[in-house]
Formats: sequence, C-alpha cells, structure tokens
Amino acid sequence: CVPLHNFDYIYNYLMHANMSFVDCFLDPGPHGNGRYSEHMLPEVEKKDFRKGAQWFSMRRQHALIVMADSLYYSRFRDYCKPGFDGKNCIADEHYLPTFFNMIDPGGIANWSVTHVDWSERKWHPKSYKAQDVTEDLLNNITSIDLSIHVTSEAKVYISSTFSYFNNTVKL
Repeated sequence: CVPLHNFDYIYNYLMHANMSFVDCFLDPGPHGNGRYSEHMLPEVEKKDFRKGAQWFSMRRQHALIVMADSLYYSRFRDYCKPGFDGKNCIADEHYLPTFFNMIDPGGIANWSVTHVDWSERKWHPKSYKAQDVTEDLLNNITSIDLSIHVTSEAKVYISSTFSYFNNTVKL
C-alpha cells in the first residue's frame, strides 16, 4: 500500500464520511455470479449476489450490524468456500458486498478507499515496485474519478464515477 494522504487526513475523512466504503458490483461471469450456490436460498438470492474488493472501511453502525449477523454470514460460511458445489466461491469477496446490497445499498459508497489497478487482467492486481512510485503516479491516482470493475465475463466492465477523498459522489 502507498498512502496518498497523511494519517490525520484519512482518519478525519473516514470518521466524517456518511457511508461505509464497501466495493460492490454485479459480476455476471464465472468468478462472480458463477460462484453463487442455490444452497444459500432462501436468504440469499442469485439476483442479490455481489462481488467486491477485500479492503473495506465501515461506519460503526454497519460494523455492529455485521457483528450481529448470523443468518447471512452462516450461508456464506457454509456455502461460499473453495470447492463447494465445484465452484471457487471466496467469502471475503462476496459476503459484505452481497450483505450490504441486500440490507443497505444506499449506505455504501460502492468502492473501496484503496486504489487497485486491474488493467493487466490477471488473477491479482498490478504490483508496484519502489521505482514505480513517483509523484506523477500519486497525482494520477488521486485524480481518478472512474472506478472500472473488470468482470470475469469477457468484455464486460462495470463503471461508476466518484472523487477520492472529498466526500463527493457523482454516481
């Protein structure tokens, strides 16, 4: 991780944000909805199943709701795991996005507070080496206003516009 702002800035931003930062999108491909198991019914329907980044930041209210949840969590614990139903469901990519999509979709920012570059379309995002981290790179990252989710279905991209770290959402 490369910090884009100092600790005080990030702390104040997160503490005063009116939402949780949970990445949440519909991935119609095999690594998104293709991981869904009908064993999650009736609590979790396929139409509600979402994917998102493993990095998140939640408001206290949302954290308390997640901690109190046993119904939805148990479905992901039991039926969203590698190899179940011959699928490779990964709960940390699906539980929170699906949960908030169902209970409070308007309460999440729909992106993470971290920048991840998936442009290389590999299993893992682009890794930066020390020599890659320049002032230009940091300026480019902080000026990004488009979040593109590269789905696992060929040529399907989900995008939304936003502004990093100024509490302005332009969805």
